[in-house]
Amino acid sequence: MPDAKFVLKEPSSKHPTLVYLFLRFNSYKLKYSTGQKIHPKFWNEEKQRAKETKNFPGYEGFNSLLKNMGEIAEAHYRTLLNNGEEPTPEKIREYLNEKFYKNAITTSGKITFFDFIEKLIQTSNKSKATIKQYKLTYSNLYEYATCSSQKIDFDSIDVSFYDDFMRFLLNKNYSTNTLGARIKNLKVFMNEAVESGLTNNIQFRNKRFKKPQEKSESIYLTIDEVNHIYNLDLSNIERLDKVRDLFIIGCYTGLRFSDLIQLRDENLIDNKTKLKVKTQKTGEFVVIPLHRYIKQILEKYNGIPPRLISNQKMNEYLKELGQLAAINDEVMISTTRGGNKHCETFYKYQLITVHTARRSFATNAYLNDIPTISIMKITGHNTEKAFLTYIKISQEENANKLLNHPFFNAA
Repeated sequence: MPDAKFVLKEPSSKHPTLVYLFLRFNSYKLKYSTGQKIHPKFWNEEKQRAKETKNFPGYEGFNSLLKNMGEIAEAHYRTLLNNGEEPTPEKIREYLNEKFYKNAITTSGKITFFDFIEKLIQTSNKSKATIKQYKLTYSNLYEYATCSSQKIDFDSIDVSFYDDFMRFLLNKNYSTNTLGARIKNLKVFMNEAVESGLTNNIQFRNKRFKKPQEKSESIYLTIDEVNHIYNLDLSNIERLDKVRDLFIIGCYTGLRFSDLIQLRDENLIDNKTKLKVKTQKTGEFVVIPLHRYIKQILEKYNGIPPRLISNQKMNEYLKELGQLAAINDEVMISTTRGGNKHCETFYKYQLITVHTARRSFATNAYLNDIPTISIMKITGHNTEKAFLTYIKISQEENANKLLNHPFFNAA
């Protein structure tokens, strides 16, 4: 009698990873994706279950699902034997799909492509922003299928489909990076389907099935511009005052919006000389020395960072702040939409967002000769390639930085 075993796809991962069900019998082995993900630090390898800890509050339901899935797999194995049928991985997989994806099964007994994506979105533990992108990709795929009268299933995702789908997206006048996001998410869907044993089609990994990408043109604020914002008298405009203060904290910590709004008094360590933050995106800890501006802001709020509004509202207020601080340089932004280049000129303050603070921190730290590895320890980047996308300096700024370098002043 086979026993269901549960193992992690990537036991040493620093991020949540899939849990697989394994069932070995006779000369067969069933590998079945439970569709559930868990961070390895919450996994008890010996018990093959989630640890019973308050840090993973959903452990009870999680473990119950695994127990149920294992028992159903074992029970169906016995049922097949009792009925005089040979148990095979395919038969047990099909039965598990019926049980756990019953709302996504066609009359032929297979999970549909679109219902699988819906299920994936519903059970995903990704960020709200990522879920939103998944939904937009789903919507585009569904619209394409409807408009083209093309039936899309797992096996139809090939290079020919890619070419047609790209033409469809180009006609919607999307930017190159939006096209890239749609293809990236489609690859995520197909990877999950392959991992779940729903298809053997891996044509989406063909080098021609590439994600379009265009280097985004985004701004950073110089130290002088940050100072202009910091020195604004906003004593009579409370809504802008709090936004300004949190933005300044971002400019000198490099923290993302999701981390800025989570700051609490307990994040201050070593006599309030440093911030220690567990980042929302990666789950990693970063430790950041406090700039004098941040110390002054914390004193203003009795040691507790200001609470804030939504990302969208903060972006709106930041443009007001930039205008008040006279950040009026003209910036030309070039993008590719629908396959055609478009150039548009903006005042710099019109382009300020919450994320500008993070780019400003990385760029200003780099220009002030802080070692790249030290900056990356704060921003949380794992590769220099990813980090360098945040360095937004012009050719002239780069030349100025090198002007006094010994290489250019050698006798």
